[in-house]
Amino acid sequence: MSFLSHFSEVTDPRTQINVQHDFIDVIFLTVSAVLSGAEGWSDIEVFGRDKLDWLRQYRPFENGIPVDDTIARIVRVICPEQLNKAFMNWVNEVRVETGKPQIAIDGKTLRHSYDGDKQTALHSITAWSKDAGLVLAQLKSSGKKNENASVLDLLDTLNIKGALISADAMNSQKKIVEKISSENADYVLCIKNNHKQLRDEIAAYFHKVERDNPAWIACNEQTDSGHGRIEVRRCQQLRVSEWISEAQHWKGIRSVIKIERERHLKDKEVSTETQYYISSLDIDPVAVNQAIRAHWEVENKVHWVLDVTFKEDDSRIRKEDGAENVGVIRRFCLNMARLHPKKASMRSKLKMAGWADEFRAELIFG
Repeated sequence: MSFLSHFSEVTDPRTQINVQHDFIDVIFLTVSAVLSGAEGWSDIEVFGRDKLDWLRQYRPFENGIPVDDTIARIVRVICPEQLNKAFMNWVNEVRVETGKPQIAIDGKTLRHSYDGDKQTALHSITAWSKDAGLVLAQLKSSGKKNENASVLDLLDTLNIKGALISADAMNSQKKIVEKISSENADYVLCIKNNHKQLRDEIAAYFHKVERDNPAWIACNEQTDSGHGRIEVRRCQQLRVSEWISEAQHWKGIRSVIKIERERHLKDKEVSTETQYYISSLDIDPVAVNQAIRAHWEVENKVHWVLDVTFKEDDSRIRKEDGAENVGVIRRFCLNMARLHPKKASMRSKLKMAGWADEFRAELIFG
């Protein structure tokens, strides 16, 4: 199925009176422009006028390019659920995974998406496939305080059977664990002071075993270097025992994990950090250490790229569902660029998409 055919599932939100511009034309224009570096409505219009001949190779654009206000009005009122479904269907068609895929769940707030009240800034939840390197889904949340409910809704939209779900401490919740386990998936979740008793019991358990039976602890150490620093991650993993009374409340829990990070900077400064995790995985400290490290790739490979390359955090698009819908389109574009085999940074790929019609077509149509 071609990329554009997935948008047939999205309903044109306009009444059909005096409609001058085809709905799919506007979607294709918007995706192509954002993929080429457009950041706002006027950028999309300018791109369209400059690249109209190229656009007409794929769509009719019988009445030319709409003005920026028209583009904005159309995109802002698209049903976000339908647009996200089209996105997910396309991702599921193009992604390839082997073994046990890891899905990282993480939230992100668009700082400038509010209108008057900063509390209304768009907060979205992203599901990212570490193995495929793709965003799988995005779901709007009513704020960080309600992120847990949105994560449950997001998990409902995904096929997570056989996957490993990772999340930060905010989303380490019993209901989320129950949902993951009920779908025959595994989890590795950070535990901080939002579950203080559990965290304290895990810390005390490691202390007891280190003192009395250190051979019980499975260990792995991994080292990374780059950007003027060296990071050593020491992973210790223990099977859950009755000694951790809180474990009975977490469905499927099989092991607890202690991660010690030691960072050596250029100026010889050394920083250390200790975190605790729970997991449904059996003892495999190498895999666990890698999974915990991989979870934070969502920050560098998704959130950071969206903010720095796509300028998402600086976007002033905010009326109606504009911020959410353009957010989905950015993730379409992020995935398209990731899928292209050319060895280049995301920024370079977007620049090439803006300059070269052939490369842009390769990104969109494969």
